[in-house]
Amino acid sequence: MTPIKVLLVDDSPVAMSIFRKVLDSAPEVQVVGTAQDGAEALNLIPRVQPQVICTDLKMPKMDGLEFIKHVMAKSPLPILVLSDAVQKQDIDNVFQVLQAGAVDVMPKPTSVSTADQEELKRQLITKIRVLASKQVSAKPLT
Repeated sequence: MTPIKVLLVDDSPVAMSIFRKVLDSAPEVQVVGTAQDGAEALNLIPRVQPQVICTDLKMPKMDGLEFIKHVMAKSPLPILVLSDAVQKQDIDNVFQVLQAGAVDVMPKPTSVSTADQEELKRQLITKIRVLASKQVSAKPLT
């Protein structure tokens, strides 16, 4: 089975390290690139050809919402938003990213104990598997 190619986009070195470690421990997923903001990620997409993108929302230069809009206009891919800004109370942010074309959202973990990492891995891999099986349509840049 060919691994699902994932692009990680996050400006937090700690979050990037956690997500990378979790995804690298799953044989069905391959991290093909990492970027610290949306602009850097847009340049990487043609080179690394991910099947799924996992992105934060709050980043310098180009934030996650703007990044999602550009991806969906230029080269639509399934996007999972991994962010502190998509907790249950952040309904406006969740609505905006889904309307822009993201397929799913997942709050960043608040702790990184071993048990939490196993749960994070289970949830994240499940979401990536589902997203990789989805077809997404282009949306005009607004």
